[in-house]
Amino acid sequence: MRGRKLAYVPAAATPGGGPPRTRPMKDRVRETLFDLLGPTVKGATAIDLFAGTGALGFEALSRGAARVVFCERHFPTADALRRSAADLGVADRVEVRPGDALAWARRLPPLPGDAPWVVFISPPWEFFQTRVDDLLALLAVLRGAAPPASTFIVEADTAFDPARLPDAAAWQSRGVAPAVLHILPGLLS
Repeated sequence: MRGRKLAYVPAAATPGGGPPRTRPMKDRVRETLFDLLGPTVKGATAIDLFAGTGALGFEALSRGAARVVFCERHFPTADALRRSAADLGVADRVEVRPGDALAWARRLPPLPGDAPWVVFISPPWEFFQTRVDDLLALLAVLRGAAPPASTFIVEADTAFDPARLPDAAAWQSRGVAPAVLHILPGLLS
């Protein structure tokens, strides 16, 4: 899917001129992330939370993921994800779940469990100050439900303290300005 354009809702559509609805991961950060993941994505179910343009999930499909589940709370952006899936010819391997990913901590929806997950958690960076407890609760619920050999990726800003991650010593961190990638490789159980 290299070089293909993804549909997206421009920042101008944000009511009141607030911050953009999406903060796409920089190309350099995404490339580094997938280089670090290597063959981990092959055959996996990618779960792209706070999906925005869907760049992470579509890249995972491009690199061999069996399917992707997107969660995006902005309904026009969720519609753009569906358009991108159709334009890329992968609609049969894409599920878009409109709604707030943080609500999954209270009620996790059914997710495919027949293959390991590669879970991308790349929220608005302000959440690492204003909603960090909610993010950590979401991460705990997902880890508890994940099939064996699942991998978790949290993209944060440099202000986030990775010691707050559960089992902090098990995570690998890699700074790729302006982000820091925190990766919990394949869970054993």
